[in-house]
Amino acid sequence: MNGEVLEICAIASGSNGNCYYVGNHYEAVLVDAGISLKQILLRMKERNLNPAKIKALFISHEHSDHISGARVLGKRLRVPVYLTARTWYGAYKSQRPDIPSFFEPGDLVNVGGFVVHTFLKNHDAAEPCSFRIQYGSKNVGVFTDIGEPCDNVKQHLNQCDALFLESNYDEKMLWEGSYPWFLKKRVASEVGHLSNLQTFQLLQNHSGDNLKCVFLSHLSKENNTPDTALQAMSELRSKYDFRLTSRYEAAEVYTI
Repeated sequence: MNGEVLEICAIASGSNGNCYYVGNHYEAVLVDAGISLKQILLRMKERNLNPAKIKALFISHEHSDHISGARVLGKRLRVPVYLTARTWYGAYKSQRPDIPSFFEPGDLVNVGGFVVHTFLKNHDAAEPCSFRIQYGSKNVGVFTDIGEPCDNVKQHLNQCDALFLESNYDEKMLWEGSYPWFLKKRVASEVGHLSNLQTFQLLQNHSGDNLKCVFLSHLSKENNTPDTALQAMSELRSKYDFRLTSRYEAAEVYTI
């Protein structure tokens, strides 16, 4: 198992929809389904990823850009949809999975050969969680929608070989931009999103020795650009392989 290849891919990443794939030769899990099943399958096909491998879907929180496709995906692919009870009750009724599989934050969930580590994070949702997906000795983190990095985030980040890590906004672009004041405050709050600077500091201070690849994720369309996010990581680019995600198409498949 330890020598087996893992493939990871950001199927979608941004405020209009999120979906992340982690798989081996036989099985895979998805984190979040904030775009339609049709789009998920189309983007997977474009990256030669087999949807028949999907064994489970994990939902981080109830915001539509993370859960809107979950109900249909679970039903059509006949896979369990894991989320907390508070997340399920917090979601729009039309987006709730018909037969939810509940976990408590901090639970370990076994899916085939994967162990999915669940943990609470800071975000303005009912019970927001992030995930570290373990397969043998390899660990992949899906860490987005984080206002202020808590000890849980720091601890699990330290164990990752690869990461989907939020780098949502540039502080100058946010404060000088067109968002209304209440929304600027929400984004920058301790239950909002990570800025490029916060992401840089988190990696600089809390990444482990095994971390090799970081996909900068959930970039704001209005308050960030791919070049701005990458530039913010310039002092770490000799240490890590930084990749970009997109709201419009699946990113490249990365092999661990």
